[in-house]
Amino acid sequence: MATSDNKLADTDEKIFIGKGEETAWLTLALANRHGLVTGATGTGKTVSLQVMAEGFARAGVPVFAADIKGDLSGISEVGEAKDFIVKRAQEMGLTFQPDQFSTVFWDVFGEQGHPVRATVTEMGPLLLSRMLDLNDVQEGVLNVAFRVADENGLALIDMKDLRALLDAIAPDSSKKGAGDGEDPLASIRKAAQSYGNVSKATVGTIQRQLLVLENQGGAKFFGEPALTLKDFMRTDRDGRGMVNILVADKLMQSPRLYATFLLWMLSELFEELPEAGDLPKPKLVFFFDEAHLLFNDAPKALMDKIEQVVRLIRSKGVGVYFVTQNPIDVPDKVLAQLGNRVQHALRAFTPRDQKAVAAAAQTFRPNPKLDTARVIMELAKGEALVSFLEGGGTPSMVERIIVRPPSARIGPITPEERKAIMDASPVKGKYDTAIDAESAYEIIQKRLAGTATPAGGAPAEGGGILGQIGAIAATIFGTNVKRGRLSTGQVIARNVTRSVTDKVVGGVVADLGKSVGGSVGGSIGRALVRGALGGILRR
Repeated sequence: MATSDNKLADTDEKIFIGKGEETAWLTLALANRHGLVTGATGTGKTVSLQVMAEGFARAGVPVFAADIKGDLSGISEVGEAKDFIVKRAQEMGLTFQPDQFSTVFWDVFGEQGHPVRATVTEMGPLLLSRMLDLNDVQEGVLNVAFRVADENGLALIDMKDLRALLDAIAPDSSKKGAGDGEDPLASIRKAAQSYGNVSKATVGTIQRQLLVLENQGGAKFFGEPALTLKDFMRTDRDGRGMVNILVADKLMQSPRLYATFLLWMLSELFEELPEAGDLPKPKLVFFFDEAHLLFNDAPKALMDKIEQVVRLIRSKGVGVYFVTQNPIDVPDKVLAQLGNRVQHALRAFTPRDQKAVAAAAQTFRPNPKLDTARVIMELAKGEALVSFLEGGGTPSMVERIIVRPPSARIGPITPEERKAIMDASPVKGKYDTAIDAESAYEIIQKRLAGTATPAGGAPAEGGGILGQIGAIAATIFGTNVKRGRLSTGQVIARNVTRSVTDKVVGGVVADLGKSVGGSVGGSIGRALVRGALGGILRR
């Protein structure tokens, strides 16, 4: 997008969003103060999101956004000079110049994008409890399970690991005779009971909730290779930020899985990135569509953690932009952290709608020239009320603007275009093949068969040829070398729960993982530290 005089073009310091009586600019240095895009269905929220994403990408800022309807995928293709686009550009004094942006597609189900996976250990008990809709008692038992896993060298990678562990901590009600021998899992059950009463009925309830999650496709999310967040924070050969799109049309059929997944990503960024302070532009901008799903029925303890992450992640150089229908969908404590606002039209057909409009109007800094509540109901498609941070971080007075047309395509791309983009992706092959390394399930099965080394015990000396190969691989891939400020326990925990996944090692890694995982698993957890939302702290 360009203009004859360049007065309305994006610059190194700000993004041009739209124009009314005043020009609306989003200042890059203040973009990590977060934002909010709201409006009724069909009023232009997705186009505003695309305009902002394009501006960030031009400035070299990587973007992550969930694509609920498939419309955002058009950002990857060259825009079309359609009559209504050209007309709108001309009305704003612009010359429309088509553009496209480097895009990577992701999909939890691995159907329309690269698979996105996390290990159960990395998800942590707090977010997993939210995903499973557990009550306080059930969440307590899940916390016990994670603690036992951390202290007994049981790496929780996928769903079968968690199922096996839950079976292991449940009380054994069988009557054993004198000649039946000891329970091979007695130490695990004893450890679990030492943290409080773990009943078989509660474990059974959690197992049933896991089945519900599996039926929703959640099992595909847990496993390895686990996502490396630095793959989101790339720029292309032209120095533009990569646009990462999560294909979420199918994922949205399981709203709790969708919301918890995005919250996990946010918490991973919070835990993993170093403090950066106020930067000239963000390191990453994260658009959270259908944001109300994050807050619906969330317990107070989780809400407090979410508010903490949103408040503090700014200093990591990450900007979070919530997209939803109405500002009242977002709790006040979180809403107070969102300095950059774009409000599309709301309709007031009921008394509740009228209250929502009044509440939306009150979130803006008043402009004596505008009756904000009235204007919200009058806005046409593509118009918005905006207020962006300026100067020392104070919000500007609310202004009515026409949002600039995007430079890339508006609307979805074809399956053939998507396939071509994925074939040229910088992460092609890295996540596409699942790896099943040795973890809690295999270790527990060996214990039951009487062939496993007890937790905390020393492995057999030498370890045979596989043990020697495992040691060599550990040296090559850095799994036996301390990195950064991680403690030994944290290094081991991290390495056990993430297999070496580079494409060059192919299927050999899966076999090596079983050897290496078994040799170091007994040491996991005693220095394990979990972050604000329960994930592994590994800064």
